[in-house]
Amino acid sequence: MNVEKIISELNFKAVRSSGAGGQNVNKVSSKVVLSFDLNASQALSEEEKLILQTNIAPRLTTENILILNCDEDRSQIKNKDIVIKRFLEIIQKGLYVPKVRKATKVPKSVIKKRIKDKKNISEIKQSRKKPRLD
Repeated sequence: MNVEKIISELNFKAVRSSGAGGQNVNKVSSKVVLSFDLNASQALSEEEKLILQTNIAPRLTTENILILNCDEDRSQIKNKDIVIKRFLEIIQKGLYVPKVRKATKVPKSVIKKRIKDKKNISEIKQSRKKPRLD
């Protein structure tokens, strides 16, 4: 995954933020909307695209476009930096493939210890019973 190449493929749009902010909110477009077309990406291989399609499927639109918003800060530049960091985090987590677990046998010493402990507990419980008078 080439980070610089992926960042160059991102599309940004500045939009007016919603919510409180006084008169300034009506003039300044500080909210940043990031969109990334997964199918058209040249920076990702076909395998990486398939992995991302399955791992981040809930975040993708029907056309496999990832859309992220950020309006946390008053500055458009800071919002752009924040949304890029979020995007890279999502892509890195989406590309993570966990290691396959290898099944191992239970050691014989562990099996012997378990059986020995079972016998010991059985003997303790037997000694608690009242003696039979036959």
